[in-house]
Amino acid sequence: MPLPTMTHSSPFLLPSPPPPPADPADAASYAVVVLNQRLPRFAPLVWTRAQLRVCADGGANRVFDGMPDLLPGEDPDEIRERYKPDAIKGDMDSIRPEVKEYYSNLGAKIIDESHDQDTTDLHKCISFITRNPPDPDNSNLCILVLGALGGRFDHEMGNINVLYHFSSIRIILLSDDSSIFLLPKTHSHEIRVDPSIEGPHCGLIPMGAPSSSTTTTGLRWNLDNTSMSYGGLVSTSNIVEEEKVTVTSDSDLIWTISLRKHA
Repeated sequence: MPLPTMTHSSPFLLPSPPPPPADPADAASYAVVVLNQRLPRFAPLVWTRAQLRVCADGGANRVFDGMPDLLPGEDPDEIRERYKPDAIKGDMDSIRPEVKEYYSNLGAKIIDESHDQDTTDLHKCISFITRNPPDPDNSNLCILVLGALGGRFDHEMGNINVLYHFSSIRIILLSDDSSIFLLPKTHSHEIRVDPSIEGPHCGLIPMGAPSSSTTTTGLRWNLDNTSMSYGGLVSTSNIVEEEKVTVTSDSDLIWTISLRKHA
């Protein structure tokens, strides 16, 4: 029996929003999470596309300091008021006291979970969003994570682990250079690539477990019922050749694609 198909695309990175889908029920509902790393250049764009904005602890510092830097020529205080998080959640061991007070006075919800040392700040934020989705219909929820890559390697691995923990939710990790998301083995996948904002370099990584069979189309070096594993073949530095890439695998895979610098 054929697997159901899951479709992926990145319209949230387009300078102008695409036209709404014919059926409003198909429209994506975006939430954004900001972690404690340098904001990517497109952070203001992604922020405006989201209906719910959550900072993970020190991510609030990054928004407070970084948004004015990304929007030179505008009044910094006005920018900080405009880019106010809806909630700040985490251990509260990284956020500066003055930043916490500033956003609290603007109405941001401050959620201290320092009692929970078993989950990461990203995990806490994803849990919060799933309990408080921007749209009651969670089926089209897409969570965009800024600052998930770069910095300490163990933090990066922890962030990727969150993709596996919440495998039924669309979560995209974003940096200046890359977009990363999970391709669950429960579906076949159709990735719609917009060459104006992403590609051509891409990769398929069997991080959770080896894959004994992965098949793709749309790549320069397609896989045809191919085995992948650490210590064996891993599809890195591949090239997107078509605007539609398909992937089917017997294992969960990480998909990554480069982002163009003008995105």
